[in-house]
Amino acid sequence: MSSMTLQLKNISKTFNQGNEQLRVLREVNLDIKPKEIVALIGPSGSGKSTLLQIAGLLDEPTSGEVYINGDLCTGNSDNMRTALRRDYLGFVYQYHNLLPDFDAAENVILPQLIMGVKYSEAEDKAMWLLHRLGLAEREHHRPAELSGGEQQRVAIARALANTPRLLLADEPTGNLDPNTADNVFQTLLEVVKETGLSALIATHNIDLAHRMDREVTLKEGRLIDARATNFISKGKNFY
Repeated sequence: MSSMTLQLKNISKTFNQGNEQLRVLREVNLDIKPKEIVALIGPSGSGKSTLLQIAGLLDEPTSGEVYINGDLCTGNSDNMRTALRRDYLGFVYQYHNLLPDFDAAENVILPQLIMGVKYSEAEDKAMWLLHRLGLAEREHHRPAELSGGEQQRVAIARALANTPRLLLADEPTGNLDPNTADNVFQTLLEVVKETGLSALIATHNIDLAHRMDREVTLKEGRLIDARATNFISKGKNFY
């Protein structure tokens, strides 16, 4: 059994464009340890989103293997990949995609109910997450009544609600102004550390990337660099 939360082995991805083939990823290898937060950086078009889609079992690589907690995930059925995403993965995107007719708390409660959690327990977890993310007075506001930064904090709470092993985030603050992005990102890092998750976070912001444990860089589909930082102290595990 592997000690890694995520392993990507020789991942390549090619898309057909008419009579041509576009090779987006080229034999990418990446290991993420438990409780490690890794920044995925690179220019637009370098393959960051594609790599996250593959790591999140939303797309299959053309070749290579994805392991989560040591289990091979590539080649599984759609139903099995859906179950793995539900049980092990959390996702945060640049655009929050909250349900507009439900308030902040309900947006965080619903994924837990789908998992079979009792309503009272789901509500307690939602309130803890929203309070920890600075939304103590905003639990019963609908998305349209929240600022962009508040909406993204709700999306982060929703991603953490089912206690995933791995958080995948694609430019989670890319749609926010610099000051709001800085505050939201710092809170995200703190909560991820407190809850003991591993995380792979794509960002264009080098300053934000430097705050994570390690950086990996994609350029022309290849993983070309890695740097340990250890800037983030370990927090208490609240789960």
